[in-house]
Amino acid sequence: MDILIQKGVKTQKIKETEYVYIDNPYWDKDKKQNRHKREYIGKLSEDGEFIPNKKYLDRQNKEKGEDKHEKALIASRKFFGATHLLDCIGNKTGVKKDLEQAFGEDACKKILSLVYFLVLEGESSMYRFSKFAKTHKHPNVDVISSQRISELFSNISENEKALFFRNRIKKCLKNEYLAYDTTSISSYSETMDQIKYGHNKDLESLPQINLAVVFGEESMLPVYYRKMPGNISDVSTIKKLLIDMDFLGLEKINFVLDRGFYSADNINSLYRMRHKFIIGGRSNSALIKTSIGEAVDRIKDFSNYNIEHNIYCLTKESRWKYVYKNKKGEKASENRLLYIHVYYDGTRAESEKKDFIKKLKLVEEAFIDGSCSDSQKTLFDKYFILKEKNGDSAASFTHNQETINSHMQNFGYFVLLSNHITDANTAISIYRNKDVVEKTFGNIKNRLDMKRTKVSSEESLEGKIFIQFVALIYISFIHQIMSNNNLYKNYSMASLLDEIDVIEIFEYKGKKNHVSEITKKQHNIFKCFDIIL
Repeated sequence: MDILIQKGVKTQKIKETEYVYIDNPYWDKDKKQNRHKREYIGKLSEDGEFIPNKKYLDRQNKEKGEDKHEKALIASRKFFGATHLLDCIGNKTGVKKDLEQAFGEDACKKILSLVYFLVLEGESSMYRFSKFAKTHKHPNVDVISSQRISELFSNISENEKALFFRNRIKKCLKNEYLAYDTTSISSYSETMDQIKYGHNKDLESLPQINLAVVFGEESMLPVYYRKMPGNISDVSTIKKLLIDMDFLGLEKINFVLDRGFYSADNINSLYRMRHKFIIGGRSNSALIKTSIGEAVDRIKDFSNYNIEHNIYCLTKESRWKYVYKNKKGEKASENRLLYIHVYYDGTRAESEKKDFIKKLKLVEEAFIDGSCSDSQKTLFDKYFILKEKNGDSAASFTHNQETINSHMQNFGYFVLLSNHITDANTAISIYRNKDVVEKTFGNIKNRLDMKRTKVSSEESLEGKIFIQFVALIYISFIHQIMSNNNLYKNYSMASLLDEIDVIEIFEYKGKKNHVSEITKKQHNIFKCFDIIL
């Protein structure tokens, strides 16, 4: 179409060049008269051909794109099965409602779309979201560009996260135990303050951050997380956690903690905040050594055998010296009730003995060939007796059998402490249920692309981890259903989601939507999740 015959299009010659513009008339309120504003859209060549400028071209391309989008809305065909499952999980768990209340409807849709991508394409980089969004039905409907994803990460505020956590915690069962543990996330970034060299649980030597997560033991769902510098040890995190729990409105929590969190300060904090707890004791603690020593003679009696866990157990009622500051700010103490549960596991004892003897044998060989490391030298000095050299003869040694026997006598023993669980059998059952924490941390790193942080700013890191945490809730729910229905016998989590992901939905403008054919396998999967298509 000739641009010059369009209404309002005119030309103006400036220095031998014929420029094309659109005359836009408007009413000037101040001068109370008609005025004109020129919008230059290009120029004419010597042959009179219209040459559009960049601004006009961009506008035309945008309008064409919108026209195409309108046409696309007439009919669409997208993958629907797996995202529909996630829609239902979001409603069942209340996650969708909690996100809407904390972030608003628009941001909630964007967050959920990214969560769906992480759950279904967890090992893919976030820049591949656009491909996923074009082929799948998802809450946000439209594609979110990489730039907009980065902006979303950066705009997730502490206040919004706190509102979400508070909503999630309210849904905890009243008597549910909360399992708490930490993991490390490595990073190559040198620009973020909390990226520090620390004790990586994966034995890696990269800078890292630590991530602490709280899970409900019965619901098997995460309810809270906190990011910490990578050089913070587990034992020092409890006090901050208790402050956070108090701020979020959760009082009198039932905590189950492994021995990495055992310390007198932490137990005093738990007593002070009036929380119930079960905590593993450190074997080098004087209290734990004494408790094991007192139980040795009686614990292997037949009456103390627990057939469910294949261990012996014994309980002692004791008193904990609770140290605190009184109203005057002075240090004071009083006795608090404490139950000490001692356990003996014969299988564990043999395994510990085998590992220890192997370690000593390696120390012996290293000493003979002169390759002892510093740690091996320390073990040699403790468990071997070096004889004096006679002339040029090689140094000889003997085993310090008394020290070796003393060390091995406590193999197979471990202790749990609680301020309210009076029965050792109940305590060990609750404690071992926390294994879900360790298993789910594997999902965080492997399923959710969190093995490495891939952002360059503190704000983006905070936002990305939050969205991955929300995805973890969905993955934990799926894991629970798969475990309860024996679905892992035939599927991995990825293969189960792939099985239903291929179900399509057809949408026609003005017509009722319908889904593609559903196989018996797909129907059975949805049935396990109590979903009817």
